[in-house]
Amino acid sequence: MRSLLFFLFLTVAVISPVHADKNGISKQRAAEIATQAYPGRVLGVKRKSDTFDVKTLSDNGKVRVIKVDAKSGTIVSGSKAHNGR
Repeated sequence: MRSLLFFLFLTVAVISPVHADKNGISKQRAAEIATQAYPGRVLGVKRKSDTFDVKTLSDNGKVRVIKVDAKSGTIVSGSKAHNGR
C-alpha cells in the first residue's frame, strides 16, 4: 500500500509543473532532485537557510540525508543518517 501511495505521489510530482519561487526551488523540486541522484522513498524535506535537507529511505533500509542547494538545485552532499539495522 505504501509503495502504491509513493508511486502516486511521484506520478503527480512529475506531471505537475514545479516552479522555483522567488527564493529558489520548491521543497517538492528538492525532493525530486534528491531521489533522482539517490533513489528511495522521501521521508521528509526541511529548509535549512540555503539548503533543503531531504531525508530518504533506500530499498535496502538505509536512511540518507541529501542536502540540495535551495537556489540552484544542485546537490551539496548526500550522507547516511542511519543504517536502519
